[in-house]
Amino acid sequence: GEGETPNPPAPRRYNEDTETAALLASTVKLDSCDFAAFDCLFFPGGHGPMWDLAEDPVCIKLVEAFWASGKLVGAVCHGPAALRHCKTAEGSYIVDNKRMTAFTNTEEAAVGLTSVVPFSLEDDLKSKGADFSTGPDWAPRVCVHGKLITGQNPSSSEQCATEVLRMLSGAPMM
Repeated sequence: GEGETPNPPAPRRYNEDTETAALLASTVKLDSCDFAAFDCLFFPGGHGPMWDLAEDPVCIKLVEAFWASGKLVGAVCHGPAALRHCKTAEGSYIVDNKRMTAFTNTEEAAVGLTSVVPFSLEDDLKSKGADFSTGPDWAPRVCVHGKLITGQNPSSSEQCATEVLRMLSGAPMM
């Protein structure tokens, strides 16, 4: 019905994956990881990043280091909130002049959380120069701009992950 979020196969597979659940139960803190061994930094959605990752100095420093080293940075749904304060070595916002997407104002309104979230993700990214691209609410939409890969909403998760894997496999950046 109207306003319902679709339940694609990827989240169902995740929910049934006991091995992944065990790994997530024993996650480590960001500042204790050796990120030199990683090729991509990816922020999944959910509203959590709006409160924690968006303001976390360790996360901001990590994104900036990945970006400066030319590694891929990806995010879907509310995950791009983690990019809101991140800057390039030259001092401009990483999202400035980047074609990207994230959870939209109309999607936030549809779930009734506009007055709950600490900031409008769409408006915040636009205010930092993002070339913010929106598709229909709840429809898959992925934007690739160089080494930045973003997805609009939960329905974009699988397509966004597929694009990240394609680029990690050596496919040329768009």
